[in-house]
Amino acid sequence: MLDWFLSNWFMELLIINYVVALGAAFFLIRSNQNPRKTLSSLLFLITFPFVGLAIYYFFGMEYRKSKIFKRKDLAGHHLIKSWEKRLHLSDQKLSEYEDDFLDNRVKLVRLLNQNQSSSLTLKNDLKVLINGENTFKYIFEDLDKATNHIHLEYFIIKDDLIGNAFINKLIDARKRGVEVKLIYDSVGSDLSRKAKAEMRAAGIDFHAFMPVIFSNFTRKANYRDHRKICIIDGHIGYLGGVNVSDDYVNTVDDSSEDYWRDTHLRIEGHAVKTMQAQWLLNWYFVSDHINEKTIIELPDSYFPEIDEKVNKAVQIAASGPDTDWANIMEAIFIAITTASHNIKITTPYFIPNEAILTALKSAARAGIEVEIMVPKKGDSWAARFASRSYFREILESGAKIYWYHKGMLHAKTMVVDEEFSTIGTSNMDYRSFDINFEINALIFDKEISHELNNQFKLDLEHCEEVVIDKWLKRNKWNKIKESFCRLWAPLL
Repeated sequence: MLDWFLSNWFMELLIINYVVALGAAFFLIRSNQNPRKTLSSLLFLITFPFVGLAIYYFFGMEYRKSKIFKRKDLAGHHLIKSWEKRLHLSDQKLSEYEDDFLDNRVKLVRLLNQNQSSSLTLKNDLKVLINGENTFKYIFEDLDKATNHIHLEYFIIKDDLIGNAFINKLIDARKRGVEVKLIYDSVGSDLSRKAKAEMRAAGIDFHAFMPVIFSNFTRKANYRDHRKICIIDGHIGYLGGVNVSDDYVNTVDDSSEDYWRDTHLRIEGHAVKTMQAQWLLNWYFVSDHINEKTIIELPDSYFPEIDEKVNKAVQIAASGPDTDWANIMEAIFIAITTASHNIKITTPYFIPNEAILTALKSAARAGIEVEIMVPKKGDSWAARFASRSYFREILESGAKIYWYHKGMLHAKTMVVDEEFSTIGTSNMDYRSFDINFEINALIFDKEISHELNNQFKLDLEHCEEVVIDKWLKRNKWNKIKESFCRLWAPLL
């Protein structure tokens, strides 16, 4: 009797599951998402009862420009009116660069200017920072010199050794009368009650980005603030791959498996104004200080007059599920398709969408030297095997793939033709292109490109090349894992 009851109970649940799954599938198809993502979600809905529905419910639902971001759109409407006359970006015209190397990149510049009113800034001093220990050395020095405000936005911030040192710098700045505001991602970060209490007591204003509470988990868990931004007094800015955590600081021997290879960028100049504008959009979104009647008055100190810096051209690209366009992905696509000589990419996660994959393969077959560097182990087995599922077609197109084996390669950079480069928070994967909030610096400068190319050569000393003949003979079980992980790559 009990067996009969349990079997009927299970069958009823199974029927309910598929009825709900059928409704989810209908809305999934009607949403006209990327076909690969749609098929991945449908596969899980059909193949894995209960589990597939949960995965779709938590991670597969599309909210681009949805009600979640209505307040963010409202903030943008108010803020743009407030700052559009105050950015005062360089008056130097693009035409002055066209006789040099920027003529090949005018299409790229115009894309972002059209997509998100991100102007090309021409007066910037840039410093490429290799690894976390070097990055925090410069950040701490600048935090100590802050006089007006410190605006921060991090995917990961922890109160471990480096995190506590970072927080103490913020508390010291606040004691000097400096305004300190922090946005941290609710999923990525791990701040103790003690750390929050200390910051609150010091007068630091901080908010979690889309906090994950169980009742709202389904809507908010999938869209994370993956940016790493530090703005000091409106004229110094940092962005790149380095989060605030001991994981990013190499205090161990270089030969250790815990070695973390990363790249960050220090900007001093007009591009920081655009970074400030993007930070403000998220600040007014997370602080919930805006409605239809809000009038935003921004302090002049947020957009200060900046002395003319070294003549380096930078354009800031920001993207997320709240934007109409996948700005960073489109910028990378155009950079690849307009390449004439070589493309060098470093990324911890290589799970390209169809557009980027086709662009890379086409470039390689057209005779462009394409080189891609990824970590051999990585920190996610699913992403690792999904990434490897693309190796064969990349290698067969004539591109080269290198496995970095010294430790974790977390740098997110690309150099094209030794004249254009990008450093930022965006990985070369679906999540960065479509789901997470990201920010990159697009750099039109031969000197920076040359520096990044030299670093690529240094990193090659700790790599092994993936050779096509050997790769085709790899373990069959690994091939199965790769194919399986690739199916749900859009959900990773």
